[in-house]
Amino acid sequence: MRLGCPARLYGLPAEPALQGASDPPADALGTELAFLRDALRYLEAQRITMFRLNASLVDALASAWAAGHGDGQRATLDAIGQKVRGAGLRLSFHAHSSVALSTPNDEQAFLSAGWLTLAAAVFDALGLSPEAAIVVHAGGAYGDAPAALQRFARRYEALPPTVRGRLVLENDGRRFSHTDVTLVHEACGIPLVFDVLHHRVHNPEGVPLREALERSLASWPSGVTPKVHFCTPRSEARGLGTVTRLKVPTWTEHGDFANPFEFAEFVALCDGMRPCDVMLESKAHDLALLKLREDLARYAPVVAAALS
Repeated sequence: MRLGCPARLYGLPAEPALQGASDPPADALGTELAFLRDALRYLEAQRITMFRLNASLVDALASAWAAGHGDGQRATLDAIGQKVRGAGLRLSFHAHSSVALSTPNDEQAFLSAGWLTLAAAVFDALGLSPEAAIVVHAGGAYGDAPAALQRFARRYEALPPTVRGRLVLENDGRRFSHTDVTLVHEACGIPLVFDVLHHRVHNPEGVPLREALERSLASWPSGVTPKVHFCTPRSEARGLGTVTRLKVPTWTEHGDFANPFEFAEFVALCDGMRPCDVMLESKAHDLALLKLREDLARYAPVVAAALS
């Protein structure tokens, strides 16, 4: 089981290591790729084998191609791809909230399909397998949830095969539950990323956690390891300007760090199921992953030994 974290890496400096580079980047794409090179070195040093790229990399690629100089980074992409494949690192994207295949607005749907096509092109340029996935939500209900889900399925089927082969759908914590996204999977075959916290806070059908997890894992094609999102909710109160004003937890918020006992219970729940990788969505990102690894080594060494 690979354990990963989202894009921001707190163990890295705020700026990419450009000093001394023979070809310092002069555009947004070059800067994004410089960050990615630094990130790969850091991830390897920390033995982190799963990572979500910042969606801004796709935006930078779009701008570079629009300006007619995106192909100038081909050698850099090739080198990064070799590094990623050599390290056995699993990459992913999580689309912006504006990327919505369920929208009734045709222009937004067109732009959404274009963004997803570019995201798939990044992974293709890096030479990565279908395990490099692009995660999307179903989007808004727009006053008619069944119609929105039907639009999503129809537009998914109209995407190029290279894009469909990387796109995966996540249940969310407010609109579309595990049951809802399962209906989309049954309609068009899109694999399902199971988000544990979202299921706990939005499960109106009362589907047991194990059943929902098992069904989601089974939705992935043979030969591609499913991925799951895990985090524990924020439990602490936060100050709002003064010590006399506190914001109590809403439980839908992601915690800064992960509760190791809850994570160990989740791994135990996975026993006997199809193997999966886990994206840890705690707000402290890499620091949360490193702390969880340390905590599991102390409190659940069997679980710690199963992680890579």
